Amino acid sequence: MLSIFKNHIALRFPFLENKKLFLAVSGGLDSMVLLHLFQQLPYEIAVLHCNFQLRGLESFGDQDFIKSYCKTNNITFFVTQFDTEAFAEDYKLSTQVAARELRYSWFYELLETHKFDYILTAHHADDNLETFIINLSRGTGLEGLIGIPEQNDKIIRPLLPFSREEILKYAKENMIEWREDSSNASNKYLRNKIRHDLIPVLKEINPDFLKAFQKTQSYLQESNEMVEDASIMIYQQVAKEAGDEIHFDLHQLKKLPNYKSYLYQWLNEFGFSAWNDIYDLVDSQSGKQVVAPEFRLLKNRTTLILSPIPEIDPKEEYKIEENDTEVNFPLRLILSIVDNITINSNTTIFVDAEKIRFPMILRKWKNGDSFYPFGMQGKSKKVSKLFKDEKLSLIEKENTWILCSEDQIIWVLGIRQDERFKIENTSNKILKIEIQDEFKLLSSNRNI
Repeated sequence: MLSIFKNHIALRFPFLENKKLFLAVSGGLDSMVLLHLFQQLPYEIAVLHCNFQLRGLESFGDQDFIKSYCKTNNITFFVTQFDTEAFAEDYKLSTQVAARELRYSWFYELLETHKFDYILTAHHADDNLETFIINLSRGTGLEGLIGIPEQNDKIIRPLLPFSREEILKYAKENMIEWREDSSNASNKYLRNKIRHDLIPVLKEINPDFLKAFQKTQSYLQESNEMVEDASIMIYQQVAKEAGDEIHFDLHQLKKLPNYKSYLYQWLNEFGFSAWNDIYDLVDSQSGKQVVAPEFRLLKNRTTLILSPIPEIDPKEEYKIEENDTEVNFPLRLILSIVDNITINSNTTIFVDAEKIRFPMILRKWKNGDSFYPFGMQGKSKKVSKLFKDEKLSLIEKENTWILCSEDQIIWVLGIRQDERFKIENTSNKILKIEIQDEFKLLSSNRNI
């Protein structure tokens, strides 16, 4: 196995040469074999161990076992202890998910603080099969069937081609000691039930089932790569990126006979789960939306708009004092007293400074807001009606800021100035207000 493993590392992970590697070691069979294998190779390694404190004295026995092994073999050792059950309860997670969150958070923290390059785990072919069956039983797309990836960012799994049987044989041949995890014998967890009850039956039906599965999974991986290539090509025809938004052209999308599959491929990474609602959004009325924890998908006429959910509290207000010349949050404004004016634009207005009552207030628009649009000769208009006339989407409305003097609107930023603050022949003090930001202009030809 050692020679095959060496060739596998050289072929699949040549970039590991001269890198500093953390090995995640639980003390069990798989991780102790991984550690032993890397001791035979010319790499700089250190061992990481997480004590999740889930098995009482047994957990501390694992910790002491690995600590002693590393001391004997002169290997740098890092250990941490977690109150996993308390963390799981606080964040309403299963014990297994909580342990995973804690483990990988600590791993990445150590990568940063100790300037290591990668973390290696001991997942193997049987783990891959178990994961496949778990995902299949819960319902999944193609990405859930291609198994555990060889590499995921800084996490590398070099034992994936090897079976548990091969790993056990290597351990016995090399007299490697390991610790048995008593929880692995219990069918409390779904993975253990699959491992103990289902997989032995599959291997009884076909003794070479694991090899057949690996071949099938390689085909699935190739199919997934083909799907990803096609997805990228179609994405370029259907989607347009605009700042932190993505706009999907529904006319182009609906020409695709399987557009739902493409939507799933494009949106899956953004945390959506209500897929039927997303598919219904294509033919729903404008203004409908589907929300994920951090993103939302909005139907806006002939477009689906994907955008982050705004973090700014819409009730938040920001004061601009009379002597302020610059505002840097929530967007960048430059204020200056000038002698002459030019034509107002999307990003610049000129107002009579003597008509303003300070502090000015910068805020998001509210239902009921009204103002006197520049050029309309004293006729008031609801801001909501302005938005409708300008055909703004819900997202554009939420991204629109209002500049006020007391309760009077000076400027609907990027769209229209208020008539009441315009420069007149009697004006003595001209205030220039200019947006200098990656401000989302709603159009290149708005009338100010």
